[in-house]
Amino acid sequence: MAFAGKVWRLLVGIKDALALIFLLLFFIALFAILSARPNPGMVRDGALLLDIDGSVVEEVSQIDPLQALISRTVPMREYAARDLVAAIDEAAGDERVEVLALDLTGFLGGGAVHMSEVSGALDRFKAAGKPIYAYAYAYGDDAMLLAAHADEIWLDPMGGVAIMGPGGESPYFGQALERFNITANVYRVGTYKSAVEPYTQDGMSPEARENLSQLLATLWQEWRANVSSARPQADIDLVTQDVAGWLAASNNDIAQASIAAGLVDRLGTRVEWGERIATEVGEDEWTDEPGSFATTQYDPWLAEVRRNRESGDEGRIAVVTVDGEISDGEAGPGSAGAARIARLLDEALDDNLDALVVRVNSPGGTVTGSETIRRAIMRHRAAGTPVAVSMGNYAASGGYWISTPAERIFAEPETLTGSIGVFLVVPSFEDLLAEYGVTTDGVRTTGLSGQPDILAGFTPEANAVLQASTESFYNRFLTLVAEARGVSMERADELGQGRVWDGGAARQLGLVDQFGDLDTAIAWAAGRADLAEGTYEVRYLGENAPRYDTLLAQLLMGGNDAQEEAGRDVASIFTRREATRLGQVIEGLDRLMAVEGVQAHCLECAAVPGPARTAAQQATPRSWLAMLARLGMD
Repeated sequence: MAFAGKVWRLLVGIKDALALIFLLLFFIALFAILSARPNPGMVRDGALLLDIDGSVVEEVSQIDPLQALISRTVPMREYAARDLVAAIDEAAGDERVEVLALDLTGFLGGGAVHMSEVSGALDRFKAAGKPIYAYAYAYGDDAMLLAAHADEIWLDPMGGVAIMGPGGESPYFGQALERFNITANVYRVGTYKSAVEPYTQDGMSPEARENLSQLLATLWQEWRANVSSARPQADIDLVTQDVAGWLAASNNDIAQASIAAGLVDRLGTRVEWGERIATEVGEDEWTDEPGSFATTQYDPWLAEVRRNRESGDEGRIAVVTVDGEISDGEAGPGSAGAARIARLLDEALDDNLDALVVRVNSPGGTVTGSETIRRAIMRHRAAGTPVAVSMGNYAASGGYWISTPAERIFAEPETLTGSIGVFLVVPSFEDLLAEYGVTTDGVRTTGLSGQPDILAGFTPEANAVLQASTESFYNRFLTLVAEARGVSMERADELGQGRVWDGGAARQLGLVDQFGDLDTAIAWAAGRADLAEGTYEVRYLGENAPRYDTLLAQLLMGGNDAQEEAGRDVASIFTRREATRLGQVIEGLDRLMAVEGVQAHCLECAAVPGPARTAAQQATPRSWLAMLARLGMD
């Protein structure tokens, strides 16, 4: 028996050792897969295929590989706007690329500034004498904006075009909170600071409606001007003002109606579209798949673009990206965790930078997070480094707070900025508990003892402190704006009050200095540092973080099945919007309960087109007000 026991223990040991070895080999293989990069050697002569199967963003969000592997799903892919622009611009001057094939079937849209940047790159490609062929099953606003710059717009015979324009409705919880006896304790400064209205009212205030109407009118005008300039034959009034009559004239055949309105040129399947491109560049020699053509995929092309764009090393310009809602923790990339961004900036202090460009694409967030980022930027200013700010789709509230250290601010006409105001919302449930017979009692030594108390309600003393603190933050905001823009506190208050401005109005009012994209801001920073073109390196802080998006999609069942199975006809454009509206309800309730401290946040920014993303809250808010509120919830 002793011998048998020894044999058994030996076998168990061998089994455990083999299991450990196989587990180790698995993780080594997994790491190798996730660490791989597209091979630039896969670039071939023919067409550059831009199959934009996802959304265009400022900064690609980080994917948690373990969570993705466990759930066997990958979020919709994101494409950095600057990468798309670089890929198109490089293709315009490369003789290997004869045609740009723009497949927008899975395109989910992007912000107004990003769409303008990409469409500008498409125009430069056409100016090089190279054709663009666009295809989609259905075109929404953003897809139509890009496709308008193509030489030929193809549409599937079962598809169509739906132009909706910016705008829509947002949820308001005022009546619901009143019905359930939940008190939304609101502290704000700013006539136009409408971010608190969803918790106090059942609809928009006149001031908020006036502000948002002006913003959306500007964005709609810019969209129409862009499309009409690129495609004069498009009858936008017909497809937006008399939809029923427009469709009835083509017997309710949306595809034929789209041709009649000058929105598309040809009807055909993706195979037929591919065959059309093959007449220009030849067929793909590596596959017999119908509709294939000689092509280079986006990822290997981008890898080669990045390899070829190594700049000189006489100077160094750093670009730090602040994208998404600002929080206090380590969130991101793809969301603006202040601790992470400040760490990137502080690490760059030792790099002997010649200039710093801050790319802001944020509707704001916590005041403490905004101040953390601002202080990190100011440390570069104190070191004598020239600083410029480049605004993306929006740089409002906290996004403008962190822009104040700049020597020069660049924006686009479609940029939303301003929203200089702050607020705090903390829920309490004293009326709800009383309805069910739950009461509270205790002993206080002062009016602030045990406050803020979300169960018993807030005392007048607590309300006074919270409102005074909110006003103090607003005065701090005004001070930063006044000092940065060289205006009086009174003028800063006139520009503030929570009002949001488009880029054109902001430039006239002096909140931004000039129109220009990120490249314009980088060029200014280089000139400010006395660096000649081509003699400096542009380094994006944090860009070397590992990326898993494409490889995980390939690893998990050959791609993102959820995306492949999603509806792609005209109806899907509307259903996707409804899914977004449901997400707004959940996000609004979550924001009420989060108690994140005083906020410098722009509600209007969520009402404009573009991919909406909420920053992951990876750290407890550090505002003392938030800490007090947290104590009241413990």
